[in-house]
Amino acid sequence: MTKYDTIVIGLGAAGTTAASELAKAGKRVLALEAQDRIGGRVHTSEFGDGVVELGAEWIHGTDPSVVYDSAIHNNITVVPQDIYLNVYKSDGTPGNSQLINELVDYALEMTSNITGPAMPLGLYLTNKLNEYIKEKYPELIHDSEFMNEFLSIMDLIIDNLESSNDWYDVSTLTNYRELGGHQHMSWHRHGYKTFFDILLNTYNNGPGWPTLDIKLNKEVKLIKWPRDSPGDVEVSCVDGSVFTADNVIVTVSLGVLKERYKTLFLPQLPDDKVTAIQKMSMGVIGKIILSFPQKWWPKDGNFLFFWSRSDKLIYENWLTKILGLTQPKGSSNTITLWTSGDTTRLVESMPSEVVMKKSMELIRRFMSKVSHIPEPSGILMSKWFSNPFTRGSYSYDNLVVTDYPHARTVLEAPLRDASGALKVLFAGEATNSNHFSTVHGASETGLREAKRILPNSKL
Repeated sequence: MTKYDTIVIGLGAAGTTAASELAKAGKRVLALEAQDRIGGRVHTSEFGDGVVELGAEWIHGTDPSVVYDSAIHNNITVVPQDIYLNVYKSDGTPGNSQLINELVDYALEMTSNITGPAMPLGLYLTNKLNEYIKEKYPELIHDSEFMNEFLSIMDLIIDNLESSNDWYDVSTLTNYRELGGHQHMSWHRHGYKTFFDILLNTYNNGPGWPTLDIKLNKEVKLIKWPRDSPGDVEVSCVDGSVFTADNVIVTVSLGVLKERYKTLFLPQLPDDKVTAIQKMSMGVIGKIILSFPQKWWPKDGNFLFFWSRSDKLIYENWLTKILGLTQPKGSSNTITLWTSGDTTRLVESMPSEVVMKKSMELIRRFMSKVSHIPEPSGILMSKWFSNPFTRGSYSYDNLVVTDYPHARTVLEAPLRDASGALKVLFAGEATNSNHFSTVHGASETGLREAKRILPNSKL
């Protein structure tokens, strides 16, 4: 049996970063990935006339970003994507895009640097928007149909940003910090997978890392670690294979930890870490990506659906919870419809042909007056909740966070044996107190854990 210096469990952004850094330093590293691909919650797929992202779509900020920097250092052009919303109403006519964008921009601006006691973000923003509209557009404040629909849209926007089920589930008290620079940088036709090629030293036919051993389709079922005496960590897989190492870095998602923490570790995790796992929240975002024989939408950009009260009542509830659609930068003949929370869980359980048919009904209701819309040529659907190796998209700060302000730090803390040697380390976006929910945040945690191990070496 080959013994390794470190075993890394999971090859998402955190695991791939950690494994690459350790291997670059000469450590013998084994990376075990339960799925048949590298990337975790980044999943670039060939579709339409290019590539689309079933998972992470953008680099959120550029300064300082390990993801953005990796592209620039390799002379790869990443492009900013405009997120201006072109509004269409449910009678098929254009809506007041200028007004809606102004209100959305104001609300998102209000989410930065919130002070005062913790409260649901939905309540906070509803109050702020009511004040703003009353002052700038007093005629709208008594238009209950407009106000109700706009607030429901704002709820969906927050849910899509946070991966929450309801903006009243999100706390105003958060340590999240936005990076500087443009918040929606796209890998476009390179695909987000390029970041992993760079990390693994395989970009442009690079040779990889000679001391890194990668095994796909390796689902881990047990991590035995020595708590009371020195010794190796033993990792057992579902297929019966067993591997040993000085230590292990666990990078599985919070959703997977919630489901498996009782059976995955022996001895079991300490009580404070279990509490953190139980109290933190993992949400889900969904994508329905449609391809067409050719581009039919009137202009580049994003399209937001604004319902009338009467039209909304006659449609299936999940369809009215689709925020709108965006055009992926990596393909010119595809569009993405976005869902969140319970709607995503429902859509994941539906046959793709039903989702495609209903999605087209929705798109035609809003946009058939501005363009002839052909039948789609294909569909891709994300499955982040039903996937047993992700169980969601990313974490967010819920209302309970007020009582557990250090939950992410507790989740991050490594487990040591009786001599103080590192045995089980934790990485992943949920363990990043300031940059959770992002690829750069996940990658930062992989770097953090690699550095935690490396000072103890002779390198």
